[in-house]
Amino acid sequence: MKIWRVLLMCLCAALPARAQEVTPQILVFDMNRIYFETLYGRRIADDLNAVATAVQAENEAIVATLTEEERSLTERRPQMTPEDFRAEADAFDAKVQEVRRVRDAKNVELQTASAEQRAAFEERVQGIIANVMFERGAVIVLEQRSVVMSVRAANITDDVIARVDAELGDGTQP
Repeated sequence: MKIWRVLLMCLCAALPARAQEVTPQILVFDMNRIYFETLYGRRIADDLNAVATAVQAENEAIVATLTEEERSLTERRPQMTPEDFRAEADAFDAKVQEVRRVRDAKNVELQTASAEQRAAFEERVQGIIANVMFERGAVIVLEQRSVVMSVRAANITDDVIARVDAELGDGTQP
């Protein structure tokens, strides 16, 4: 009986070490980390941030101009006839509405560009993820957000980040 206990304890002690040596058949990766921690993803994020900053600066300049026009109209109102004031106020309102429409379109354009850049990034990275999967003999790869729990050995994010940097750099080369 004592031999069985010793044998069972040896087997139990060997299981975790053996489990770490086996390549998991299912691998996981974190696409957000890959995007924000690779040279390629950071370049895209920096480029988009620069465009967003420029759009914000344009917005602030436009707001300053419109604020000044509104102040001028308000100051001139006592010297204007009601009809003249109404005409200028309507023209100003129309201008504000047009500016708002153009700015909204610019923001949608920026969001669309961001989504397209992210999709292009993910498409280029898929091949690298597939190569890691095949090299490790895995049968499936899941995005981290779809996984409830996994062992660290199943996560290939660090390897994918290193390979994206090595193979794609900042993504400017085709």
